[in-house]
Amino acid sequence: MTQTGGPEVLVLQEVPAPAAGPGEVVIRAEAIPVLFPETKLRSGEFPLGVEPPLVFGFQAAGVVTEVGAGVDGALLGRRVTVATMGFGSYAEFVSAPADSVTLIPDGLSAVDAAAVLMSGSVALPLLETAALTGTETVLIEAAATGIGGYLTQLAKEYGAARVVATAGGPVKAERAREFGADEVIDHNDPEWPARLREILGGATLDVVFDSIGGPTAAEVLDVMTPLRGRMLSYGWLSGAPAQLSAADLITRGLTLTGCAGPDWLARVAQARTATLQRAATGRLDPVVEAVLPLDQAAHAHKLIEDRAPLGKLILRPND
Repeated sequence: MTQTGGPEVLVLQEVPAPAAGPGEVVIRAEAIPVLFPETKLRSGEFPLGVEPPLVFGFQAAGVVTEVGAGVDGALLGRRVTVATMGFGSYAEFVSAPADSVTLIPDGLSAVDAAAVLMSGSVALPLLETAALTGTETVLIEAAATGIGGYLTQLAKEYGAARVVATAGGPVKAERAREFGADEVIDHNDPEWPARLREILGGATLDVVFDSIGGPTAAEVLDVMTPLRGRMLSYGWLSGAPAQLSAADLITRGLTLTGCAGPDWLARVAQARTATLQRAATGRLDPVVEAVLPLDQAAHAHKLIEDRAPLGKLILRPND
């Protein structure tokens, strides 16, 4: 990453291979997921925390080739996923903290592990936080891709009785239905909350998984179940967090849980092993759009910004 800006700031360059410092591992990368938040960091919309130029990227899957001081040597040669400190994964060799290592179960490919790791590991604690009991009607926003897709796959297993979903356009709507949604609304229509009211037909939403944020979150409150309705807010697809006040919630007897911050990220990290085990045993379906050569990182970012992929884009270092 040469600077902040458009996808073109991601260019292929030769740089020195990393070494494993104390408490670190180095892996030979086999699969590198391209993550939606990375596009915001690359563009400068979110602060990166370090100044470019740098090797970009947050996660990778591959084989451990080196361990640093204080790291169990038994990791050498193991297939793992890793999470970097915010940079370094778009590369043939990746250095990362050893405490970010998750072993890849037998039977799960590096590509599928990379695809499911982030979104699946967010979906599991979201569903646990929702504490579904088997009677709830839930709304899953952006239910065809990413975290929303995994929420939709798992919602009924975790206790949802009825799953209402939003998706962007007819193709993604059909994907949400395949994942298990009972009804789907096109959230490209700015009036989609009104359509939600029609679909519910007098029923109310017990749980809302809010990944869109912005002003429509307030409109959704009016169709939530008084006194026990709960909104879990974890995304800003609209470009802004949910535009709500305490009064909006208090006067309706509703709750909003912000799923962000260090403690939340710790829960997400703890869910990585369970996520990969679910994928390995067929209880979670990794969704891969395409595997691209590493030198097509810029193209992958453009596809994500155009909201084109239905599944995860994976980069593979050039042979």
